[in-house]
Amino acid sequence: MLRLLTLSAAIVAVSGPACADPRPAADTFPVTIAVDAGDPGRPVDPVWRFFGADEANYATMKDGRSTLATLGALSPDHVYFRTHNLLTSGDGTPALKWGSTGIYSEDRDGRPVYDWTVVDRIFDTYRARGVKPYVELGFMPEALSTRPLPYQHDWRPGSGSLRTGWAYPPRDYARWEELIHQWVLHCIARYGRADVASWYFETWNEANLPQYYWGGTRDQFFRLHDAAVRGVRRALPEARVGGPDSAGAGDDFLTAFMAHAQAAGTPTDFLSFHAKGKPEVIADANGSHVRMGLNTHLKAADHEFAAIAANPAFRTKPIIIGESDPEGCAACQGPANAYRNGTMYSSYTAASFPRLLALAGRRGLDLEGILSWAFEFEDQPPFAGFRQLTSNGIDLPVMNVFKMFAKMNGQYVPAISDHQAALDTVMRDGVRGAADVGSIATLNGASLAVLVWHYHDDDQAGPTASVKLRLHRLPRPFSAGVVLTQYRIDPRHSNSFAAWKDMGSPLAPTDAQRAVLLKAGALASIETDPARLSKDGRDAELTFTLPRQGVSLLVMTPMSSPATHR
Repeated sequence: MLRLLTLSAAIVAVSGPACADPRPAADTFPVTIAVDAGDPGRPVDPVWRFFGADEANYATMKDGRSTLATLGALSPDHVYFRTHNLLTSGDGTPALKWGSTGIYSEDRDGRPVYDWTVVDRIFDTYRARGVKPYVELGFMPEALSTRPLPYQHDWRPGSGSLRTGWAYPPRDYARWEELIHQWVLHCIARYGRADVASWYFETWNEANLPQYYWGGTRDQFFRLHDAAVRGVRRALPEARVGGPDSAGAGDDFLTAFMAHAQAAGTPTDFLSFHAKGKPEVIADANGSHVRMGLNTHLKAADHEFAAIAANPAFRTKPIIIGESDPEGCAACQGPANAYRNGTMYSSYTAASFPRLLALAGRRGLDLEGILSWAFEFEDQPPFAGFRQLTSNGIDLPVMNVFKMFAKMNGQYVPAISDHQAALDTVMRDGVRGAADVGSIATLNGASLAVLVWHYHDDDQAGPTASVKLRLHRLPRPFSAGVVLTQYRIDPRHSNSFAAWKDMGSPLAPTDAQRAVLLKAGALASIETDPARLSKDGRDAELTFTLPRQGVSLLVMTPMSSPATHR
């Protein structure tokens, strides 16, 4: 047993005003988490810094600009954004699952006409806010499509057809390649060679889903991809190119892509695929609720990891999960998507990212990025039920998870929770029985950060976790005392949706109400009980409670040193 002394003068808990830790008197269960700060391991993977959306033009609109600014501020010039429709014909008017730039047309004599106006506006908006492009080379301009009409789809939530003229192969692959070549040359002239070389370039989206995103054959996609890569590399030989950003559909598409790229000699700097969960509505004697599909999400990712690990020529390539989400349609609404506005989405995100990293690590793979296909939907009712990071420019709880991730840097240190569900159990069954109270920890110099999540697949009330956090082998500067901040996402903190419901769910919040919602959406800190520090200052113990679907980040720094976690 550690000899522990109460040093209230040496431990300072930093909290926001009037933010008390919710403490139900009963219905709790004990959790013990042990962190060994004396065993730093591999560097922290900032895999969280990738985002994306269908609607390219939202980025330049009022709430799009503010959301990008929030993302860019998390890690300036290290956050990436992927979007569909950068090459789609049109005047830049957005719609659900639609966007356009009018980048390519032809004159009356059939000569190419390039217009960079709209796409420049989009990329300028990124770069002004510290965000870089993850460039998706798609979709097909009307003048190049082998089946141009009808061109714009008539999809809407619940009806309509998605695959129209934009989804078909080019009638002229040489013109397709030259369009890409000229565009990259233009980007170099506008943003500088070094900056463009730091972007990611990939071709198309989910070409293994012919009912949605690709109207050609597999071989036609490979030809399209090869031509696009040639166009990029002719303009910028050091460009970072990869793909295929295929849907994780349990098929052999990624395996076939690697075989093709190897046989054709197509440069491949990174591999990318998508993985999604599958929430459903569960009816029982007490009514109905949403049940998430974390196991489906992890299985989809691991199927693609297995394919990459089986190929010696590609198993060392960096991997981007180019869309990684609880389900597959950000623009869809409905009962199964009711998890999105509240803490179910934020706790799912906190629980899923470490497990995706663990799956890649188990197979010896380099997972460089996990891209959340979530952004914002412009001029929609507040909290309308889309999969998004903000609503009307107001941060949702899930955005605050990324703010927490951004505060974790340096090196990982061991963190073991006696209530963290085993990876294989979650892969097989999800989190359907006991709750998953898990943790990861990082050490940056003498600053320690511990992330704790309390997750369950079922969006229902459940008992609160009473957490005992034991810290071992703290850096020597901690002996002078510790400054402790606990950031929290739960039903009452960092939760604009709960605040909106409390004010009666107004359809058009007033200026005063909006100010309240903006404050409620910020990442909040809460009061935390004083820790107990050992006599030599190398071990400590603290306790706190964490409600179901809550997430906490505890950041500890020595009193004598400035905080190194932003």
